[in-house]
Amino acid sequence: MKTPIIAAAALGALVATGALAQDVVRIGTEGAYAPYNYINDAGQVDGFERELGDAICERAGLTCEWVMNDWDSIIPNLTSGNYDVIMAAMTITDEREQVVDFSDAYYPPTASAYAADAEDANYESGVVSAQTATIQAAYIAESGATLLEFANPEEAVQAVRDGEADAVFADYDYLVPLVEDSDGALMFVGDEVPIGGGIAAAFRKGDDTLRGQFDAVIEAMKADGSLNEMLARWFGDESRVPAF
Repeated sequence: MKTPIIAAAALGALVATGALAQDVVRIGTEGAYAPYNYINDAGQVDGFERELGDAICERAGLTCEWVMNDWDSIIPNLTSGNYDVIMAAMTITDEREQVVDFSDAYYPPTASAYAADAEDANYESGVVSAQTATIQAAYIAESGATLLEFANPEEAVQAVRDGEADAVFADYDYLVPLVEDSDGALMFVGDEVPIGGGIAAAFRKGDDTLRGQFDAVIEAMKADGSLNEMLARWFGDESRVPAF
């Protein structure tokens, strides 16, 4: 970790060279994966990544515009130029790094989990639902279970409620409020599964200037503690938030 002085110096150097001149940055997100990103009652993008993205743009002297995009085409639409960066609870993986460049992680590697409607649900060799093109779907495809894929996470959870799947496999943090608010209709089963290399912003290959701007601010927020404060505020129990 850089010290606050080093992180501030890195950010200052970008300002001095004009790299942080006022610019419009279009941020693509799904808006369907609370608390990372979701649509609030006013119809606006909200969540941890909205707050973090706005903070990054403010510190970097950039103007943010948020763009909604379905998850299954979120990387193709980045590479096509429909927006400039993705902030959508995207985990760093070797496969994705062949297509996009990632910022420094702004959420440490976290756990995925199974949720079901019964304690004895067959999550190991039964039918398990997951959102398509996610690390969770890839994990289930290599396990002994039958993968049932859905375009969005709500449909993957609904498959359990409808009896189509024995369990759903998703980010633990996404499932927590759904389990807590289900009045016992959903519950965690099995152990948590740590997969992935942390969550980060994704950029088009070679867009090093913009990526450098985001990295400088992320490093500064790690160093001054504001990122951990934001993580704890959005994800609750601080013992579950590994300190950067």
